[in-house]
Amino acid sequence: MTRTHEPTSTAPPPSSRTIHRRVLLGAAITALGGLLFGYDTGVISGALLFIGRDFHGLTSFDKELLTSILLIGALIGALAAGRIADRIGRRPTVLGTAALFVAGVLIAAVSPNFAVLVGARVIIGLAVGSASMVVPLYIGEIVPPRIRGALVSFNQLAITSGILASYLVDYGLASRQNWRLMFGLAAIPAILMFTGMLFQHESPHWLVAQGREDEAREVLRRVRDQGEIDAEIAQVRELSTRRSSMREVFNPALRHVMIIGVMLAVFQQITGINTIIYYAPTLLSSAGLGNSAALLANVVNGAVNVLMTIVAIRLLDRTGRRPLLLGGTAGMAVGMIVVALTFAIGGSHLHGNTAYIAIAGLLLYTGSFAIGLGPVFWLLISEIYPVRIRGQAMSVATMANWGANFVVTISFLTLLSAIGNAGTFFLFAGLSIVALAYFQRQVPETKNRSLQAIEHDLDLPVGAR
Repeated sequence: MTRTHEPTSTAPPPSSRTIHRRVLLGAAITALGGLLFGYDTGVISGALLFIGRDFHGLTSFDKELLTSILLIGALIGALAAGRIADRIGRRPTVLGTAALFVAGVLIAAVSPNFAVLVGARVIIGLAVGSASMVVPLYIGEIVPPRIRGALVSFNQLAITSGILASYLVDYGLASRQNWRLMFGLAAIPAILMFTGMLFQHESPHWLVAQGREDEAREVLRRVRDQGEIDAEIAQVRELSTRRSSMREVFNPALRHVMIIGVMLAVFQQITGINTIIYYAPTLLSSAGLGNSAALLANVVNGAVNVLMTIVAIRLLDRTGRRPLLLGGTAGMAVGMIVVALTFAIGGSHLHGNTAYIAIAGLLLYTGSFAIGLGPVFWLLISEIYPVRIRGQAMSVATMANWGANFVVTISFLTLLSAIGNAGTFFLFAGLSIVALAYFQRQVPETKNRSLQAIEHDLDLPVGAR
């Protein structure tokens, strides 16, 4: 029997300032998973330069394996995390993710041989994939609708900050060639994440879905104004009346929202962002910069990524998701066209003004991604799915994201060889234009809407809710 009576606590309701502080703290602690996501995907670019000092005889394939195996682990982690989060809860899943991060980076730091290091990268990948799904899920369910866009996007800010931190650490430790410390430093935020989550509460939406409404009400008293609690519990209860299964995720009644999430995931990757994150130093070097200047320019690119993510966080709950998504995707297409034209006109090796124009195009592309498709994808997949299947549906979209990431990463150098720099960037520009057309037609606005109202707005049949 569902329990709906008032909680027995007689403590006075917290003030709005206290509620705001608790919400911010919970979002910040959880978003450490995003920081680790960014750091662990970016740090390998510098570590690869020095791993061969300890593990002699590594081939190019060995290095490719070490880089890409994390993406396979992330794909598996994203799929598993959705089922786990729906079965045992969001908070235990976040705690398990933090524990995986700690184990993976410490094993990587002390690896006695290459095989153990590859295994450690798989463990890190499982944690990265889990974090990419469960962090926006937990934050999206714990925060009030009016600030959900900004706080869910803490995750994307944390990802970009983690990438920038990895670039700075790689640059700072390069003179010591200490690749083990490059990996091991990630244990610090992982331990902080685990410790912080010990003091956080379960998602109230998950608690309602389990029939534990008294507990949900107690959590909501800490993070909602008193007048919002009853309506939110009633809405969540209405939309989570029966247990979900993976088969239900693929119910034809839900096909439309599932396709939207998967297409957002795929377009985020096939428009080329991770080719810039993984290969920007090589591209900048080929554009006429020396190795040292290319590494510093890569830090600038990472800083632009962070700064524009901050701008996006300030705008998401003011201007809405669609304007940022559409404007950012258009900017990505323009940036890729600029880069492609400089290579088409100047050849493979750029010098002088054409080199700086190419760099400007890369910065425009990265900044446009950071204000649009970067944060909006993770936010939308935490908003558009019915609460009953949200964890599993988000894991499907996140798995599609990691799968597309792997395909693009493993094929990028082959593309460069087959169709040249100009052809490759024209291809990314064309895919950005296709993405823009799709987003214009299919992606809904979710600004200032409760998760339950969004579900109704998407016109899902009663049986799907």
